[in-house]
Amino acid sequence: MSADTATPSAARPVPPARSKPARAPRTPWVLMYHSVAEFTDPAEDPYGITVTPQALEAQLLWLRAQGLRGVSVAELRAARAAGRGAGLVGLTFDDGYADFTAHALPLLRRYECTATVYVLPGRLGTDNVWDPLGPRKPLLTAAGIRQVAAAGMEVGSHGLLHQDLTAVPDDVLEQELAGSREAVRELTGTTPEGFCYPYGTVDRKVSEAARAAGYAYAVAIDPGRLTGPYAMPRTHVSQADGPLRLRVKRLRHLAAHLRGAAG
Repeated sequence: MSADTATPSAARPVPPARSKPARAPRTPWVLMYHSVAEFTDPAEDPYGITVTPQALEAQLLWLRAQGLRGVSVAELRAARAAGRGAGLVGLTFDDGYADFTAHALPLLRRYECTATVYVLPGRLGTDNVWDPLGPRKPLLTAAGIRQVAAAGMEVGSHGLLHQDLTAVPDDVLEQELAGSREAVRELTGTTPEGFCYPYGTVDRKVSEAARAAGYAYAVAIDPGRLTGPYAMPRTHVSQADGPLRLRVKRLRHLAAHLRGAAG
C-alpha cells in the first residue's frame, strides 16, 4: 500500500480555498480635466473647469496612494487589451488650454504619468469663446500642440470649433470629425486615435459618425446606454475634489460599471 493510500483523508493537507477574483469594471475609469492654472476666487471659474497646480498634484498623489497611475486613454486601452490594465486610470484634458504645458505637463512628468490632450485645430492660439461667462483662457498654438506630442502625451481631436455635434448638419459633422482628425495629423505627424465630443454631448448618429471617421475610440461625459468604445464615460475632476470626494467618485464609477471582466 502506498504512503498516499495509507494516509487517512482527514490528515491530508487541504488546499487553500480559492477566493473568487474581484470583478473588474467593463468600462475603465477616466478622469476629465480642462485647465490647470492659479486662481483664488470661485467667480474666476464659473464653469468649474480650472484646478490649481497644487490641487492637481494632490490628486495625482492620491492616485499613487491608491496604487493607481494616470495614463493616456490610448495607453489605457492598449494595456487593458493586453490584460495589463489593473492600476491604470485615464487622464484627459479637454479643449487644449495653453496652461497645460506650463502647469500640468511638469507634474505629469514628476509622477510618471501620461495623459490625453484633446485639441481644437480650428482655434489654434485663440481662446475659449464658447464659454460666454469667461474667463478667457488661451488655447495651445500649433507649436504648443507639437510640444505636447513630443513630451509623450496623446493628442486627440476635440473637433475644429467646439460645436455641439448633435445639433449640426451632416457636412459640418463630417468636417468636425474627419476634418479635425486630418488637421491633428498634420500638426503632430500622427493620426489621432481618440475623439472628445464637445460639451460631452453625443447621440447614436454622432457616435457612429466618429467610428466612420476612423477613430479608435471617443469620450463623452455620461452617455448612458451609448456607453462603449465610441461613448466612453468620464469623471469630472474639480478644484474641490480632495481624497474623500475622489474616493466617492471612484466608488460610483465602480458601482455603475461593474459588469464582468475588463474588456
